[in-house]
Amino acid sequence: MISSKGHLNPGAPGVRLDRFPPPPGTGDVVRHLWRVRWSLPDGAVQRQRVLSYPASNAVIGPDGAVLSGLGTAVATQELAGESWVLGLLLRPAATRLLSSEPPAALVGRVVPMPGAPVEAVQDALRDDAAAPAALHAALSGWLAPFVERVDERIRLCNEVCRLAEEDPDILRVDELARSAGLPLRSLDRLVKEHVGVTPKWLIDCRRLQEAATVLYADSEASLPDLAYRLGFSDQAHFSRSYRKVIGETPAQTRRAGELARAAGNVPPRLR
Repeated sequence: MISSKGHLNPGAPGVRLDRFPPPPGTGDVVRHLWRVRWSLPDGAVQRQRVLSYPASNAVIGPDGAVLSGLGTAVATQELAGESWVLGLLLRPAATRLLSSEPPAALVGRVVPMPGAPVEAVQDALRDDAAAPAALHAALSGWLAPFVERVDERIRLCNEVCRLAEEDPDILRVDELARSAGLPLRSLDRLVKEHVGVTPKWLIDCRRLQEAATVLYADSEASLPDLAYRLGFSDQAHFSRSYRKVIGETPAQTRRAGELARAAGNVPPRLR
């Protein structure tokens, strides 16, 4: 199973989230598959909060398929009744392969995605024990034409995004450009063209995902220490940025984690 920092309130009762590797040979287009299933009592609503990776998601459900552009703030999805969705977290530069619209035009938007194998995916999910092999079989043929269109610019942009996400020492855009071996202007053009956001957002997204994960999991985490480690100039700057994107204060995130642990909905510390 694959871990992720994007889901900000894991462990909600009645909701199950699973992640699987992508189909073999599709790694330049898909980062991982995620599946959410829920079964809630009548009248109950669960609000799932996600700070998206700097990438789009192809989302397939019983009613069809959509392409969900990346978001630059926390998105909340309300779940009720009983249903499921399957998502494909795309590689950051893969949005252009699945849509004729430029990635920047899709930021914060959800658009129909005709041609996705909705029925094949639904059939694959009938047998829980067969996942992910059945999902791979259902998706591989549909994804093949997109894989064939991957070029070196897409691979380079995906590598830039990987560096921004995985290297904690990269705190400024000039450091990202140096690590990627690109001039600042070339970096800016590459990321905006293929992802639809600025290189700075790639870094900010990683920092705020990590902050939300730490605060939800550890009620004793020091805010000044966390702000310093993530490269913010001071705690006040960190708190302002956090509230702007996450939609709540660091203290509120910590309290939400405490309540979830008290209810037995999450492990004491998230990995």
